[in-house]
Amino acid sequence: MISSSVPDVFYPIVPSALWLERLVPLGVRTVQLRIKDRTEREIRQEIAASILVAKTANCRLIVNDYWAAAIDLGATDVHLGQEDLATADLAALRRAGIAVGISTHDEAELETALAAEPAYVALGPIYETKLKAMKWAPQGLERIGQWKKRIGTLPLVAIGGITPERAGPVLSAGADSVAVITDFMTAPHPEARVRLWLDWAATVRV
Repeated sequence: MISSSVPDVFYPIVPSALWLERLVPLGVRTVQLRIKDRTEREIRQEIAASILVAKTANCRLIVNDYWAAAIDLGATDVHLGQEDLATADLAALRRAGIAVGISTHDEAELETALAAEPAYVALGPIYETKLKAMKWAPQGLERIGQWKKRIGTLPLVAIGGITPERAGPVLSAGADSVAVITDFMTAPHPEARVRLWLDWAATVRV
């Protein structure tokens, strides 16, 4: 395992450094940067700016997909989907001391992820999500328990359709963290929604 650090019990996934600037000051401890449909130059600018925002606030930044840029720019954490995992230079990531989390959706993907000795494993979608079309059916709470038995002490991150009302049962089923996008991104007041999540997370940490 590259790192023993664990993602916070709640962490938002955001599309830009501007979103980090909005949310990190609220007290977010872990955030994932997931950039889509940008040029290589823009991607590197976003990652560099996000690293600065996170470092200033002592927040853990997880860079999604762009592992080479993450190495070059001094990131500490990367999250890889299965396609990116297939082409990533894991040895280079290890040399850079970067913790790698990996997405999984079925048994075969879990085996592939565990072979890469990740810092954590993510499972999703737990519930139906409207953010994007998913080829996987909702995993449900039972699958969380199955995954946790398989991975043992390795942190398990649950993602997909999770709301504050669903988060407690998700943790009770075996997840260590919940990653959230749609619930706050589509809220009328995203900052207020994130504060609600942080209040929930504070009760879990006690």
